Amino acid sequence: MPPVPPAPSATTPPLGDELRAALAELLNGLPPRRAAQAVDRLIANYRGRTPTDAPVLRDRSDVAAYAAYRMPATFEAVRAALAAFRACAGPWSPSRHIDIGGGTGAATWAVADAWPGADLTTTVLDWSEAALDLGRALASRAPHPALRAAQWQRQAIGGSLALPAADLVTISYVLGELADADAVSVVAEAARSAHTVVVIEPGTPAGYRRVLRARQQLVDAGLTVVAPCPHSGTCPVQGDDWCHFAARVTRSSLHRQVKGGSLPYEDEKFSYVAAVRSQGAHPAPGRVVRHPQLRKGQVLLDLCLPEGALERTTVTKRQGELYRAARDAEWGDRWPPAQ
Repeated sequence: MPPVPPAPSATTPPLGDELRAALAELLNGLPPRRAAQAVDRLIANYRGRTPTDAPVLRDRSDVAAYAAYRMPATFEAVRAALAAFRACAGPWSPSRHIDIGGGTGAATWAVADAWPGADLTTTVLDWSEAALDLGRALASRAPHPALRAAQWQRQAIGGSLALPAADLVTISYVLGELADADAVSVVAEAARSAHTVVVIEPGTPAGYRRVLRARQQLVDAGLTVVAPCPHSGTCPVQGDDWCHFAARVTRSSLHRQVKGGSLPYEDEKFSYVAAVRSQGAHPAPGRVVRHPQLRKGQVLLDLCLPEGALERTTVTKRQGELYRAARDAEWGDRWPPAQ
């Protein structure tokens, strides 16, 4: 198996914690009632009905409220997708990153978290000037130099998009905001310009369908799928089912104020695909696509396999180390685990 790049140093605070602290500081004084009203309106209208020339995020208050509610969840979803990709990509790291429709920069924070030691330049493209301004302000307080040096550019996201060559292009929680023709054009331009393309959408049936369409475009453009799928063939998840995963999100006090939640966490459901142009990455030998089921002396794993099939396998206590690994396995993990 290819080696997994080193994790951030234990002495370095996780960027997710840094992001929550930066949000809390920047949004200090935003009235919770005003924020909650803005979040309710934006959630009802933001996804899927935004023409690319009229952003729903109208002003700084809208952007601040939405960032408080959604940015940590988006960060964790992208972070989880990138972790799965990194486990298959070996020592590769990007030097030029472009975040399409990046808004306040959640995916850009996740990229900096994934490759903390990389000599990275990053550019965030979005139509909303208010979102870019807030993202720039948040990044100016970040510990990672790539975030502080990031470029924030106002750009219509659609058929006219033209990108320079890049090592990594992220498209997170964007395709659902675009007309179908614009979504196709954006993915095609990302595939043309980048070594690696990562697409993340909400873990809903509609979000999964958008990821499937993007996945097929990337494969048709000559890229190889490396995560989550262990193959580039037809997805075996069909019918009323959909392939998605979950990332645990720590709720800040600001987040709980905005949405009135009592639990200290929530689970963000997401679908994603990561594909590369070179042959240097190796897809996982299999992927756990449901919560593992623990039984007495055995673990049931639902797997997506390299042959393009879904299979349930049973790992028993007699299998020793493999059984212990199965007991620790989580939804979304590669299987069997890397040695």
